[in-house]
Amino acid sequence: MATFASSSPVVDHHDRGPGLLADIGAFWRQFFARAFDPYRPELHYMRGPGPAWRAKQVASSQRHSS
Repeated sequence: MATFASSSPVVDHHDRGPGLLADIGAFWRQFFARAFDPYRPELHYMRGPGPAWRAKQVASSQRHSS
């Protein structure tokens, strides 16, 4: 029995289509997941001084003004 060895691999052009479509589908899924993500971390962080800072500033200003 004879065995044939090829120096170059056999290219199946049908394998590129599903890979490309899978890549495009993955891109759009990731795009929509990021574009319409309901979590917005900037809404969860306190901005500016809070009530403890104000209480401390009031106490400090009353000590210095008296």
